[in-house]
Amino acid sequence: MALDMSKMKAKMDKLQNRGGGGNRSQFWRPEDGDQTIRILPTSDGDPFKSFFFHYNLGRNAGFLSPKRNFGEDDPLNDFVSSLFQEGTTESVDVAKKLMAKQRFFSPVLVRGEEEKGVRIWGYGKQVYEQLLNLVLNPEYGDITDVNAGTDLHLNYGKPPGASFPKTQLTPARKETSLCTEMGEQQCSEMLENIPEFDSLFERKSPQDVQRMLDEYLASGNAEELSSETEYGNKGNSSVENAFKELMG
Repeated sequence: MALDMSKMKAKMDKLQNRGGGGNRSQFWRPEDGDQTIRILPTSDGDPFKSFFFHYNLGRNAGFLSPKRNFGEDDPLNDFVSSLFQEGTTESVDVAKKLMAKQRFFSPVLVRGEEEKGVRIWGYGKQVYEQLLNLVLNPEYGDITDVNAGTDLHLNYGKPPGASFPKTQLTPARKETSLCTEMGEQQCSEMLENIPEFDSLFERKSPQDVQRMLDEYLASGNAEELSSETEYGNKGNSSVENAFKELMG
């Protein structure tokens, strides 16, 4: 389950070229201050998963974009394109709020909370770039290696004068075993139970999206977009609240 370096390099190339279900306990969000985590290895060699979500469609929870994730018809994506083409200040503002946003996810073990097992950490593009730079640095090798990987010291919080919190990652100086605080069997079981990422988020059909868009337009409140940003998941309200917390 070593890192697939070709996938890591492809991700970095894509990032630079562009310029730019589950239950509550499955997800982890850093607290203000310092904490230490370990990115866990995945069977496909790629522990950095990317999904595109639509938000702000009335009171609907955020949901996976059929177009950006699966190449399917996406009435909302088409509507966003038409708003951009319209080109007015108002239409562009609405388009920017409705367009699909990218979010990244990795399986992690939080040091000091090993008893909680594998959890899924959701983060943005800047953290994603930090992680890719780290794994492509030959001085660190495979940071997910079970026997000789690298813990990450994470500082999370809002710097003085900043509008949004920031995440800063610093790799530990020494390589360590993943399972220093648990037995071999428990460690093996944990790795075998890393969630399937495709099962974490509800997948909407083009017909579902069209219905939600029709209801949104019929409400007459297209200019009054909800500020809520939630991930949709199996219609479970507690899970939706957990996803909202992940986005801060």
